[in-house]
Amino acid sequence: MADPQETMNPYEGFKLLRDHAPVTQLEADGPWQVARHADVHAILRDHETFSSEVSIRPPEERGAPSMLFSDPPIHNRLRKLVSVAFKPGQIQLQEQQIRSRCNALLDAMPTDTELDLVQALAAPLPVMVIAEMLGVEDGDMATFKAWSDEIFSNIGEILFGTPSAESERAAQEMNAYFLQRINDIRRHPKEHLLGQLVATETEDGKLDDEELLSFCRLLLIAGNETTTGLITASARIFHEETDTLIQLKQNPQLAKNFVEEALRFYSPFSATVRRTTKDVEIAGQAIAAGELVIPLLASANRDERVFEAPDTFRLDRSPNPHLGLGFGIHVCLGAHLARLEGKIVVEQMAERYRGIELVNAQATTVGELGGPKSLAVRLR
Repeated sequence: MADPQETMNPYEGFKLLRDHAPVTQLEADGPWQVARHADVHAILRDHETFSSEVSIRPPEERGAPSMLFSDPPIHNRLRKLVSVAFKPGQIQLQEQQIRSRCNALLDAMPTDTELDLVQALAAPLPVMVIAEMLGVEDGDMATFKAWSDEIFSNIGEILFGTPSAESERAAQEMNAYFLQRINDIRRHPKEHLLGQLVATETEDGKLDDEELLSFCRLLLIAGNETTTGLITASARIFHEETDTLIQLKQNPQLAKNFVEEALRFYSPFSATVRRTTKDVEIAGQAIAAGELVIPLLASANRDERVFEAPDTFRLDRSPNPHLGLGFGIHVCLGAHLARLEGKIVVEQMAERYRGIELVNAQATTVGELGGPKSLAVRLR
């Protein structure tokens, strides 16, 4: 069976897996990949059987636990500390600020000439928003993004192997930067999210430096990669489905639907990872305790057993039970923020442009974690 990641269009490979090998093992003793929506949904829902504590590195090397790779009760405690800042009401308060930031970035983008959409819009917008929430908006956004990309692209090695020298250096630089900010806040308390975390008293006392750094890393990285992927996916859809831009221009109310269908059609994260805590059976396949399982989110979101005409982008798709932002206790913390940023971007693009073209559509890939690192476009 061909590995779907190796084909230019991974969605063709995912369909082969769903139809003929819904649960397959990569190599003799490798992880199991799961392709169908029902099975992926069941895995994400059952955190007791499918643990997020997946790393095999010794605890002393891992540092403080991250919300992404921990189980209850640790996960619940960490999520509770930051979740208030990401509730819909709190996110909605930022709408005008996000709109003005998006407008300013679009104003600076020339039309009828080639430009890199990631560098011009898809990377800086979400990084600016998270930096503002953390109170580090005076920092260097390009450096933040470079750190984030370097660490994020090495996540496999960080969890299961030996991190690259580049990702280690990026982590050290990020830690040093935020440690200085944390120490400044201890001397001069602030009201922003990082200030609140520094001041927080838990049942175990105040958060220590390593716990605070873990939050900074998580929020800066997870808080921008999802939206970057969503914005680049939106541009790809405008190129492939030219009518969608016209429909949004005529009816801006459709922007919300567009975002949901974009999250399904080109998922920002093609997969996630879990480890079994006991012997289990998925789609008739026995899997032993302690094995890695890779739920293929992008495949689940194109499953014809759940979605009618799954390879067609439909602005009016309803219902749309996609798993583009995860599900269960680990559903994306920044889901409301990503949706709002995506909605604002597509509204403003539809208002401004009559067309958005990928410069070299054949050479651009889909299915990368967090979206492509660059995307050459021409705005009409």
